[in-house]
Parts: sequence; C-alpha cells; structure tokens
Amino acid sequence: MKARRGGGLPGKVEQNMTPMIDVVFQLLAFFVMTFKLATVEGDFNIKMPISAPSAGVSENPFPPIKLVMKAGAGGQLASMNMGDRPLGTNFATLHNEILSLVGNSTGPGSMASQMEVELDCDPALHYTNVIKAITAVSGHMNAQGQVIRLIEKVKFASPRS
Repeated sequence: MKARRGGGLPGKVEQNMTPMIDVVFQLLAFFVMTFKLATVEGDFNIKMPISAPSAGVSENPFPPIKLVMKAGAGGQLASMNMGDRPLGTNFATLHNEILSLVGNSTGPGSMASQMEVELDCDPALHYTNVIKAITAVSGHMNAQGQVIRLIEKVKFASPRS
C-alpha cells in the first residue's frame, strides 16, 4: 500500500477507504445471497389451555370431541376413550372413529373445519403417544401422496389438580 502525504500536517498518512468498503459490500452480498429460511416444522393448529376459561359465547356449533388418554406403567399408553367409547391403545382405531365422524367432507366450511378435539392426557404419558394421537386425528396421506386433512383444531384440556 502506498502511503501519500497530505498537504496538512507532516507525518500524517492518508488511507484510501474504497477497497475496505468494497470488501464490506462483497461480504454483505455474499450473506444475503446464501441466506436460507428454515422450513416450518409441524403444520397443525394447537390451542394450549389458558389459565381461566372465558365465559364467551362459542361460535362453534359442534361441541369438542373429548379424547382421554391414560398412562400405564412407564408412561406407556394404557387406554384411550373418545367420549364414552373405549378405543383401546390402537391409533388406527382412533383414526377410523374420527373418519367416521367427519366423513369425506374437507375444506373450508366443512364439518372437519368446524369440529375440534380436546386432548385430556395423563401427565405421566409419553409425549410420543400424544403426537401419534394428534396425527391420527388431524389427517392422513393417501396412496397418491396427498395429505387428507381431517380435524384441524386440536386443543389440550386444562391440567387436573
């Protein structure tokens, strides 16, 4: 780098800032061009319980379907009950029950978009069982690889004391 003497004070060296600015803009362009947004994980609508239930008027004409999941020894699934019907421990049975309630109507304004499932899970239940229940309730993939949505509104019951 060649040092130039300015017309001002003797011994003062003047630096050229243009190459430094060029490098900064090249780094900025590199990071802007290589930035990738992370894809969203999970695509289901969950309502977490609030501290106190609101006393508003419900817009939903269908009452929520209550799914009670009880844990056995070691956090494994012991039983599932949908309303008063026992479903055992098979998630395919749960899926078929939801499919029989909803039917083939999907999309905006359909019964599936208006219905809601309330999960009442035992605190000792393993989390993987809860995710399997959400998957069985929310939809499935057909033979062509298309996602068939069932019930999109899933909420958790308030914790028991």
